[in-house]
Amino acid sequence: MKRLHPLSAVTQALQRGVTGLSLPFFLMAIGGIVGLDSEQLVDWLFLLAPIGFVVGVAYGIAYYYRFTYELTASTFDVTSGVLSRRSREIPYRRIQNVDVSQSVFQRLLGLSVVSIETAGGGQTEATLNYVSEAEAERLRTDIRRLTAKKDGEERVDERADPATGTDAATDLGETQRRERARAEAGPIRLFELEFRELLVYALTSFRWGAAVFPVMLLFFVQGADSGAGPVPEFLLLAAEPFGGPEAVDSAAVGQLLVLAVTATIQWIAATYVASAIYTVANYYGFRLGRAGDDFVYERGLVQRYSGSIPVEKVQSVSVTENPLQRLVGYAGLWVETAGYGPDRSSGSQSAVPLAETDRVYRFAENLTGVETPQFRSPPRLARRRYLARYSIVAVAVVAAAFGLAEVSAFDRWYLTAIVFVAVPPAAHLKYANLGYFVGDDHLVIRSGFWKRRTTVIPYYRVQTVSTRRSIFQRRLGLASLAVDTASSRTFAWGSPTIYDVDLETARDVHGTGRERLQSALRERARADDIGLSVDFT
Repeated sequence: MKRLHPLSAVTQALQRGVTGLSLPFFLMAIGGIVGLDSEQLVDWLFLLAPIGFVVGVAYGIAYYYRFTYELTASTFDVTSGVLSRRSREIPYRRIQNVDVSQSVFQRLLGLSVVSIETAGGGQTEATLNYVSEAEAERLRTDIRRLTAKKDGEERVDERADPATGTDAATDLGETQRRERARAEAGPIRLFELEFRELLVYALTSFRWGAAVFPVMLLFFVQGADSGAGPVPEFLLLAAEPFGGPEAVDSAAVGQLLVLAVTATIQWIAATYVASAIYTVANYYGFRLGRAGDDFVYERGLVQRYSGSIPVEKVQSVSVTENPLQRLVGYAGLWVETAGYGPDRSSGSQSAVPLAETDRVYRFAENLTGVETPQFRSPPRLARRRYLARYSIVAVAVVAAAFGLAEVSAFDRWYLTAIVFVAVPPAAHLKYANLGYFVGDDHLVIRSGFWKRRTTVIPYYRVQTVSTRRSIFQRRLGLASLAVDTASSRTFAWGSPTIYDVDLETARDVHGTGRERLQSALRERARADDIGLSVDFT
């Protein structure tokens, strides 16, 4: 059994000590709210704060000495807990990723945080805070080697001759030699994100999650300017040339609307800048390599990340493009893994953040072995459905503007009718970016305009195929086909879906997918294939 780095004891002690020190302040604040005597509270504070700090430091040191880990022949064992002990045995076959992260401060001290993730869940199974850089690399290499060894043993056992067992022994020795050779060779470089590509990626991507940074900045500005009102002065100055109010208290409804619009534009612009900064910091120095049957990556400027993407866990491959990226001829490549993704929000992980579109599509074809897809489009009846849908949305916008005009000085509500001009192109663009391809070994699905996503799904990765029909689809004889794999799903990354095809076509694709799933599983069992090729450059 091994312990964490000695500096881990120092950091744990300080963190727990600060927590113990701050607890009396929290209790004092509650006492002040309920009306307790302030002088007595201060006396108790001076008594309890040092005690809390000492107890916290002692707890942190005890946590360090009670935390141990060990690599065994078949499991990664972790024991932790001070008052309540917890022992975990993580089988290598269940380990999804071994991720290593380093902040700037940790890099200066030569420390790393190792996270052990398992398939089937998005939570970290075990976290080692902190180990040395050499120990982190050793753990990652040994776990990858032992996982490959267990996989090889299981595959050999399945092919073994039950009478003699000779083939099993021979294949096992060959598997072990092959894995040792791969480990000694080290990772093979497959892709490196150039700085020019990083800038294009930052300028052509927009992350709504970065919207929190302008909000935090707004609170900071308001806190720094003690005389500021409910709205910062710079927002009022920006709205004033367009008819905005000089002050919020005496503003008319129309002036407040102008203020709201200009503030929203500034917020979006600030979010865009924050998104670009985040993208550069997050993907700086991105490299993708191959180590055995795994993809290995490293990225990050301030916080450095490195980890692996097990090929065996890959469920599907997606090429993503937004309108700006399509305009400049770039796209990204993502892989979906079973249950967990190193981005921690889902099972989606960027294999190639951004590269030229032709290059990315070649990557996807070489990675999956899929033939060049010849996409089929939904029937034209689907375009009429989108036209009706967006027309209803336009009517709702005009109706909302009319209602606003009834309760405010906004009298040009009819100008919002210009949204009807956007209805036909919007319906056409949604229709034009839909397509599907039923291949011999893969199902390829394309959808989306603002974030077009082309997903390649091997049949043997399909979990369920379900036909869905809304009330309007039933009236038009249309259906949608959702294809589920074992990967995680989020709000942004739903199940790949073939939208609005004829009902008979949906049934044909459903039946074909089921038949080819069974055929792919039988062929894969005979060939002992790990699934996806890793030889792409």
